[in-house]
Amino acid sequence: MTKGFYNLTSGMLSQTRRLNVVGNNMTNVSTPGYKTEYYTDTTFDEVMINLVGNKDKTGSQPIGEQSYILAPDEAYVDYSQGGFEQTGLNLDFAIQGEGFFAIQTADGVEYTRGGSFSLDEEGYLYLPDHGRVLSITGQPLQLSTDNITADGYGRISTADGQYLGQIGVFVFPDNNQLVKNESGLFGANGQAAAAAGQTPILWKWTENSNVDMIREMTLMMTSQRALQSAAQVLKLYDGLLTKATNEVGRM
Repeated sequence: MTKGFYNLTSGMLSQTRRLNVVGNNMTNVSTPGYKTEYYTDTTFDEVMINLVGNKDKTGSQPIGEQSYILAPDEAYVDYSQGGFEQTGLNLDFAIQGEGFFAIQTADGVEYTRGGSFSLDEEGYLYLPDHGRVLSITGQPLQLSTDNITADGYGRISTADGQYLGQIGVFVFPDNNQLVKNESGLFGANGQAAAAAGQTPILWKWTENSNVDMIREMTLMMTSQRALQSAAQVLKLYDGLLTKATNEVGRM
């Protein structure tokens, strides 16, 4: 009977983790450039179940296999492109196709698809709450003014035509090897980022999150029901085990 505790408890933990991922996706549905995460779990190695007698334990016969515990596997990121939204703001940019903007953060260079930028106190283009945006040469991009124009590849000039620099777009051999940091941005995870100077960039646009709200709401309801069911059965298991223990104690 106690084997059921392993299945139910691990199942509850798994559904709780899944709800956390779903909740994070739903929270970021309006975050420019956010990429949906998918939670997956796995099972421990299966064990052999044998049929044995009550007294004579010899001659056991295998009757099947079973796995008792669910364990977290990993969270996958969907890097597919989201839709575009025209904002009309001079410091908003969106990448068309592959690639990431590079941000110089306190923890090193991190990467994002979010292109809703601002200017810091020294006139550098930066991503609020994170750090400065790097140019195609890997250096922080200083504009000093937001009265700018930009072409279809992120090359920025002042209103009177003075060239200021080009926003860097960087690509990786395998996006699935990137790691999502606590900041919400992506780390290279040892991969070398290559500058992609001819990647189209939309000026005065941002890329929307690729979160599918209908899918996330469906997953949320499914996980909540599974969690509630496991909790109810676990309570039943506990009651039965307590009753059985009390009966054995009376004997």
